[in-house]
Amino acid sequence: MTLYNKSFANFDNGFFGYATMGILGQSCLGGAAAMTVLSNGTSLIQMAQLALIVLVSMLANTFILAQMNHKVIFNTLLISFITSTLLIVANSL
Repeated sequence: MTLYNKSFANFDNGFFGYATMGILGQSCLGGAAAMTVLSNGTSLIQMAQLALIVLVSMLANTFILAQMNHKVIFNTLLISFITSTLLIVANSL
């Protein structure tokens, strides 16, 4: 069983707890990503990065609150975590 499948199985079994932690975690990480992006200025590139962070974070929260399919929520949370982390790293250099 791959890491992805095992992680999704754990997420699916404890959905309400993991969804709650997902909202908290990705919202905090998205806020940190927004802070690092805006610390470099407010040019068009930074505003595009900020829009991407906001879009992905709001999609993840919306999908959880709309009670979408668990796999869709899991994938959206992963995309949100990865996007925020990459933008934090890219803007910290």
